[in-house]
Amino acid sequence: MNVPPRTQGTSTIYNSGRYLDGNIGWHEGDAYWKATRVHALLSRMNVVPGSICDIGCGTGAILHHLGEMSGNSPSLTGFEISRHCVDEIRKKRPSIEVVPIDASTYALRKFDLALVLDVVEHVEDYLGFMRSLHHLADLFIFHIPLDMSVQTVARSSPLTRSRSTIGHIHYFSYETALASLEDAGFEIVETAFTTGSPEYRGPSWRRGAVMTARSLTTRLIGQRLSARLLGGFSLLAAVRSVG
Repeated sequence: MNVPPRTQGTSTIYNSGRYLDGNIGWHEGDAYWKATRVHALLSRMNVVPGSICDIGCGTGAILHHLGEMSGNSPSLTGFEISRHCVDEIRKKRPSIEVVPIDASTYALRKFDLALVLDVVEHVEDYLGFMRSLHHLADLFIFHIPLDMSVQTVARSSPLTRSRSTIGHIHYFSYETALASLEDAGFEIVETAFTTGSPEYRGPSWRRGAVMTARSLTTRLIGQRLSARLLGGFSLLAAVRSVG
């Protein structure tokens, strides 16, 4: 994707073909990895949802994997702005109810669990967006990339690259991600750091060097400080509405 997302409306970005051109498969390679992290967090909390929705569900792969892991056959609903992804889900994953965001609203829906995974950093009014979700579920799980770190600010190119290639228009640290959730009216229930997505792109030597440095730093000073210094982490947060 060569045109920075800020130059286009959100719906245009994901329906023009530009996002798909730059992100082949719509991050399906990440889906199982994300589903395992969500499932582990739910297991730690002893939560077994009977109904799950995913806002910005892409091709529905995370919902598909999470449904298989859950063991209780939860109902699965995906909300998605991309017409391409809506069509893909209807063709390949008919067990998932898919709702086009630009053609419908979720105002009258209610679920046990709502997933908001790698979405808020793409939304212009992200606080307004998060506040609009309060009615939707009893429990929410957010996954927010922690793009802000000492090395990304010092180099600057990782931030501009994430803007132009994967559409990040907001950048968070651990502290600002948690503060944003609280500002939007959510209570933090449980958190975890994630790292090591299989969709990391780059030469194998670079990937190995980065992962080795991050692993060593994490062992020495812990995940929170490693995230602040080197980046490469995301925040997985289970929250409940208090707004």
